[in-house]
Amino acid sequence: MHSFDYDLFVIGAGSGGVRAARMAAAKGVRVAIAEHLYAGGTCVNAGCIPKKLLVLASQYAGEFELASSYGWKLSNPTFNWDELRRNKNQEIERLNEVYLNSLSRSGCTYIDGHASIVDAHTIRIGEHTFSSERILIATGSWPFIPDFPGNEHAITSNEAFKLKDLPKNVAIIGGGYVAVELAGIFSGLGSTTEIICRENLFLGGFDDEVRTFVANEMSRTGVSLRFNCEVLRVDRLSNNDLRVTLKNGEEVLTNCLICATGRIPNVTGLGLENTSILQRENGAIIVNENFQTAEPSIFAIGDVIDRISLTPVAIAQAMNLVAHLYGGSDTPMNYEFVPTAVFCRPSIGTVGLTEAKAVSEYGDIAVYKSKFSPLKNSLGVTSAHTFMKLIVDRKSDRVIGVHIVGPDSGEIIQGFAVALKSGATKAIFDSTVGVHPTAAEELVTMRDAVHKTSKGSVIA
Repeated sequence: MHSFDYDLFVIGAGSGGVRAARMAAAKGVRVAIAEHLYAGGTCVNAGCIPKKLLVLASQYAGEFELASSYGWKLSNPTFNWDELRRNKNQEIERLNEVYLNSLSRSGCTYIDGHASIVDAHTIRIGEHTFSSERILIATGSWPFIPDFPGNEHAITSNEAFKLKDLPKNVAIIGGGYVAVELAGIFSGLGSTTEIICRENLFLGGFDDEVRTFVANEMSRTGVSLRFNCEVLRVDRLSNNDLRVTLKNGEEVLTNCLICATGRIPNVTGLGLENTSILQRENGAIIVNENFQTAEPSIFAIGDVIDRISLTPVAIAQAMNLVAHLYGGSDTPMNYEFVPTAVFCRPSIGTVGLTEAKAVSEYGDIAVYKSKFSPLKNSLGVTSAHTFMKLIVDRKSDRVIGVHIVGPDSGEIIQGFAVALKSGATKAIFDSTVGVHPTAAEELVTMRDAVHKTSKGSVIA
């Protein structure tokens, strides 16, 4: 019988790794967790938390502008980037301590250092080696920068959240949720902002009408959108500005160039070559439905397996894994109706299928839509609108998609995710009494389908 230093050794102290470590330790498992960068992972330090704090800061300019319509007279509000950055950093430091304290209280051994795998049961950190019955890889993902001349002049979201000074103008390469969120942040804080996207529209994978609506709203707020554009090269000028040359011959001058061109599984230096672990082309670790790799003693969760790269998904995977390993559960993770929010301006909340996917999977669907100006804007001069969309499987009457663009969409979508997960039908939506006056009530008052779609056709 083998004698190991630990029962479970977790590599990576992000949201998924910490949740797995704490839950396992609570069951009496001897757990160690190693992290060489920062406790809390990307979410706490260079993702969800700093992003949302900056998003909230960026919304105040619009609030100040609208306030006068409600009788509030504000004398020339000013913004101080240094103060925001200092307060944001203090909050992140507090959360780092919260994570470390939670690990300590649960009985986990925390090891500060870069862990690499020596073999199926051995981990090396510096000059020390540790043995463990099982190893869990939860190292997350890392920003990807494309290969073009001058790419060393670009920064990623990691650095964007730590800029010492607020740039006067910002150019963002990319078309994913990070790109549109950063564009909303910097434009809201006063920077001239543009997005350079190689596709004909950003936010691939989201509902097409949502994508178009967000693009129009962002353009209305002053964000310049360059679609069907790719970067040829970047040069630093004598005044320290950057000249971004596009493949179509156009040039963009900017103080700050951010690459928000996706993230890749963070597997560098893990020592995977010392195991039987299999990987996909992008480096993602291949696991079965119980998160077990081809090396039976090694498991992986979170962004490093590249399923759905969201913090709550990594946490759910962690709980599912611990229940499997130490609780006797064989129920696989269910990825149906995972809600998500994009904190751009305006923000997006979505759960379920896009219209295109719904047609592909169900064939016969009904679509309900609404576009309106929120009550809050009725006294002001803003032309901002909210957009909502329901997608229904006509055969079962089940609601299979809810999409919202507008204020507080992330807050609204959470409750509707529960409804969809519970199998709610359009009849249940219709019979639900709305809360008035709110934007969310619109989702239970849409009675007439805009159109009905079957594969290959649209029925008016």
